[in-house]
Amino acid sequence: MNTYIKGGFAALALLAGVLPAAAQTVEFTLINNSSVSLHYFYTTPSNEDSWGEDLLGADGTLEPGYQGTVTIGDGSDQCLYDFRFESGEGDLLEVPEVDICSLSSYTLTD
Repeated sequence: MNTYIKGGFAALALLAGVLPAAAQTVEFTLINNSSVSLHYFYTTPSNEDSWGEDLLGADGTLEPGYQGTVTIGDGSDQCLYDFRFESGEGDLLEVPEVDICSLSSYTLTD
């Protein structure tokens, strides 16, 4: 198992605030099987119109061939989330309606 996340974080922590009682925290493995470095990762519940903060942080990078643990605990009780990935090479990928409630891992590929 490769675990290499460069920057100021030990995992891809997505904790955006205090959780209300009905909200759940969801964890999954993000696997970068693409040929590009992942520099930005944003999520939002699919029923909202704005992206959350960059989950990798100011110095975060997920290199090709590596993986990290993502924890979404943003106070939402929604299961469908939109993902937005941006690479250091300028590539952009938006993935609508990912069911994070049943997700154990998510793999980026070319």
